[in-house]
Amino acid sequence: MWMTVGERRFAITLADNETARAFAARLPLTLDMAELNGNEKHADLAQPLPTDASRPGTIRNGDLMLYGSDTVVVFYLTFDSPYAYTRLGRVDAPTDLSQALGWGDVRVVFLSD
Repeated sequence: MWMTVGERRFAITLADNETARAFAARLPLTLDMAELNGNEKHADLAQPLPTDASRPGTIRNGDLMLYGSDTVVVFYLTFDSPYAYTRLGRVDAPTDLSQALGWGDVRVVFLSD
């Protein structure tokens, strides 16, 4: 799967779970993602996805997660979190992810291979 932010394209490896498969079935998908906490971008989906939430403890730069059943979150910093998420996947090479996402709201396009 691919995630495009402006002119940047990032490869994403999807998790092997029902949630990730349901997310992939909705592609292509364009989301206007809002900034939150200086470490993530998030957007609500029109329809919920199946969930299997757990507390990962440490969130990593490049994690693609589902919060609740309908909020897609792309994390661009590594930090500890007490919140529960369902894993959707991970950006394969997130080195420049924070720079590409910037500090404000951003449009992100998710595409299948």
